[in-house]
Amino acid sequence: MALVRAGSLAKLPPGSVMEVHISDRDYAVCNSAGVVRALQGICPHAGGPLGQGALHDGFLVCPWHAWEFNCLTGENDFDPGIAVSIFPVQIDGDDILIDIPASA
Repeated sequence: MALVRAGSLAKLPPGSVMEVHISDRDYAVCNSAGVVRALQGICPHAGGPLGQGALHDGFLVCPWHAWEFNCLTGENDFDPGIAVSIFPVQIDGDDILIDIPASA
């Protein structure tokens, strides 16, 4: 695994999400009540861009069809058997670092 800079904490206030492209992959980086998490950036339902969605009560909402995923677990709110991958995040000063698997 490798830590990769995903963006600036100053540009991700609590209650917001940003879309990040790293090595031809999309990630959704969420700041839910001060907890920063990184999730797979493509919705498994219809391929919507999760990083362009919104946060609602700890859930990342897909902008295409309003599917919701828990920012902490990646699980769908309606069916926990459907989930997006989550990736470890570290904060180093103002830098948001995502721990991306070598195979990603």
